[in-house]
Amino acid sequence: MLRKTEFYIDGKWTAPVAARELEVINPADEQPFAVISLGAQADVDKAVAAARRAFPAWSRTSREERVEALERLLEAYNARMDDMAQAISDEMGAPIKLATESQASVGAYHIKTFIRTLKNFVFEHPLDERNPNDRIVHEPIGVCGLITPWNWPMNQVTLKVVPAIAAGCTVVLKPSEIAPLSSIVFAEIVDAAGLPAGVFNMVNGDGPSVGEAMSRHPDIDMMSFTGSTRAGIAVSKSSADTVKRVTLELGGKSPNLVFADSDLEAAVVRGLNHCFENTGQSCNAPTRMLVERPVYDQAVEIAGRHTATVKVGNPAEQGDHIGPLVSEAQFNKVQGLIEIAIKEGARVVAGGPGRPEGFNRGYYVRPTVFADVSNDMTIAREEVFGPVLAMIPFETEEEAIEIANDTPYGLSSYVQTSDPERARRVARQLRSGMVQMNGAGRGAGSPFGGYKQSGLGREGGKYGLEDFLEVKAVAGWPAEG
Repeated sequence: MLRKTEFYIDGKWTAPVAARELEVINPADEQPFAVISLGAQADVDKAVAAARRAFPAWSRTSREERVEALERLLEAYNARMDDMAQAISDEMGAPIKLATESQASVGAYHIKTFIRTLKNFVFEHPLDERNPNDRIVHEPIGVCGLITPWNWPMNQVTLKVVPAIAAGCTVVLKPSEIAPLSSIVFAEIVDAAGLPAGVFNMVNGDGPSVGEAMSRHPDIDMMSFTGSTRAGIAVSKSSADTVKRVTLELGGKSPNLVFADSDLEAAVVRGLNHCFENTGQSCNAPTRMLVERPVYDQAVEIAGRHTATVKVGNPAEQGDHIGPLVSEAQFNKVQGLIEIAIKEGARVVAGGPGRPEGFNRGYYVRPTVFADVSNDMTIAREEVFGPVLAMIPFETEEEAIEIANDTPYGLSSYVQTSDPERARRVARQLRSGMVQMNGAGRGAGSPFGGYKQSGLGREGGKYGLEDFLEVKAVAGWPAEG
């Protein structure tokens, strides 16, 4: 049993003010494998005080100094890549191949991207050609509270911590208490990289204690949260009394529009693989597949056939398979939504309730496809966060856009068509922060975030850096030389 009960505060590992231990459960076998501490207001106060003390000096460092610090962080991160992958696999059930090739490696990817962004970012510039003596200055906002989720832990930690310290801010991180081990490894990496004391601090804990204390804290200038829309609303309300800046990366119910002129087999298989990746536990997963009526039956047949080949397996084993859901609560939620879909009349094409054959323990679920779904069904409205796809037919392009936008969310959308004009036309009408066409990936530094109840602000590249900066307008800037 691992014991990781200390917090990282002011450049050193620190015991909690009051002991309150929590077992971390391995979702593959439902057994505890580590013990952490849950913090409280007093621990948050210590971390925030350290960050506040460190801010004046860190905010005045040069771009070059911060680039060098991030380069040391990248080197230290790469040296611990295997440890990071193992921690993620153990804590949230990602198969070790996915944990290594995607979950852990994406952290290094984001650090590299932010190093490039920092080198090229313009922190001071004239307002415009007509107003050369009006100076626009981008300055760090201050102490930032960062709350990250369990589903892509290092993706979200690096998308928050790295741009914040690149901007000249200091931070207090609260990772998910469900999957905290990867962030403990990250804190060890920060320590090895030699960042000044207080620039990065980490306190483990749950939302009602540590998260609430951070959101309400008068010495935290900004909160950046990733998680459920419900919890994001709570962070916003708690932050309102001190008028903090709040950025949110929340849920999604992303539509995948498959038109009859697309390469149907490729489009359906690609959509399923993306939906099932990470056992469906991704906020931007394309969980609603909207298919043009003339090819709908064929698409349903392809989906059923392909889903039957998707393997479920132990995260510790090498190979291309999906692992368990992260927790008993998540398992019960997904099972409940599958049952509701059946009661509401959705047709089971593949999968269904219960564990896959051969599993009697662990939070494993059957990859599931529902056909003949209408967009008012629960399975089409609620974010499942499991390997569950809802297939919805449409008659016209206009109806497809209407169904796609008929959701409280607006994180991502996907379009499959061989008609370039249609692709452009549809993409412009989709109310989401991201649109990916015909399997295209987003480029390094592309802004990640959504419309409506999918959040506020953007993460990644210069857009992510800007979220941690204030804008100061200075009139009468003296000419140089």
